[in-house]
Amino acid sequence: MPSKLHVIITSTRPGRVGPAVAKWFHGYAQKHGGFDATLVDLAEFNLPVFNEPMHPRMQKYEHAHTKAWSESVKSADAYAFVIPEYNYNPPPSFFNALNYVYNEWNYKVAGFISYGGVSGGLRSAQVARSMATTMKLVTPPEGVPVPAVGTLLDDKKEFKANDAIELSAKTLLDEMVKWDSALKTLR
Repeated sequence: MPSKLHVIITSTRPGRVGPAVAKWFHGYAQKHGGFDATLVDLAEFNLPVFNEPMHPRMQKYEHAHTKAWSESVKSADAYAFVIPEYNYNPPPSFFNALNYVYNEWNYKVAGFISYGGVSGGLRSAQVARSMATTMKLVTPPEGVPVPAVGTLLDDKKEFKANDAIELSAKTLLDEMVKWDSALKTLR
């Protein structure tokens, strides 16, 4: 039975492109077969700026939104963060979501599907990797950069990947499967 992968839409702003890119990657991950993939929209958790009185390591959550987020994160073995680039960084919602819980992230693999303009969100993904490793997530160097994301949306605002993006997705998922297998013993 394959491990569970959460494909997480990290942007929460109105008019975001993330859901279109995430829907494509989710479908690609399902076809790949290395994981049992689930699409997760961070916006649905409606997390305010971190407001728990206890440190996340304690796992003594008081708020329903934190408990729901904790259960979601805990239920996955791996994560694919679909992440835009805002001023060379991930969106604040990404940082906030990572900070809400701690133990739930530990010893799991995380990949990045980044999107933006000419850089394909690579600067954002690099900053995100630094934060993710603090949570004891393993982040392989492979990723899926999506440059000029707006040109890859059709008339219905659905994302259409090109061959290079699909090859990047396959490479990332292949690596994530290897890391997931190795990390199981630590979990």
